[in-house]
Amino acid sequence: MEEEKIDPQHVAARNKIRKAGIVLLVIGLVFTALGISSFFLVILTNSPFGFILFLFVFIGTPLSFIGLILTLYGYAGRIARYTAAESAPVTKDVINYTADGTKEGVKTIASAIGEGLGIKGLAEQTKIKCHKCGNLNNGDSKFCSNCGTALGKTKACPKCNELNDPDAKFCDNCGRNF
Repeated sequence: MEEEKIDPQHVAARNKIRKAGIVLLVIGLVFTALGISSFFLVILTNSPFGFILFLFVFIGTPLSFIGLILTLYGYAGRIARYTAAESAPVTKDVINYTADGTKEGVKTIASAIGEGLGIKGLAEQTKIKCHKCGNLNNGDSKFCSNCGTALGKTKACPKCNELNDPDAKFCDNCGRNF
């Protein structure tokens, strides 16, 4: 699906890297296994031939390493997409949780900064317009002082869970019709 957007030469190169990596990895593992098993052959039989095969460990180990690295590069895109798909929802939840938990603290700090700059009650100066009657209300108001309508976004979209104005006909995030 995504490979259609990628340059065909890139796809061919990636496939070659994947194949070369797997081949080198398998060859390296075979050489390493031969070398290790020949080590035991030398110990058990005192055969000089086994010692020569033991040198395969010094060939097989680097080949295995190079094969592993090439294989990882060949599959780097898939690995990155999987990692992003696994971690993005968790990161989003952590950020939302942190934002919700620090909202009052940020308001307090903003008010303190505003007062330090000579701006009295930053929350009182911020006005929220009622979506029903258009009345301007204090920034910390939860309900309209004119008509009593809830000022916060309280209508959750059933599709994406975005909070919308209580009288919204469409979701602000995904456009779903209520």
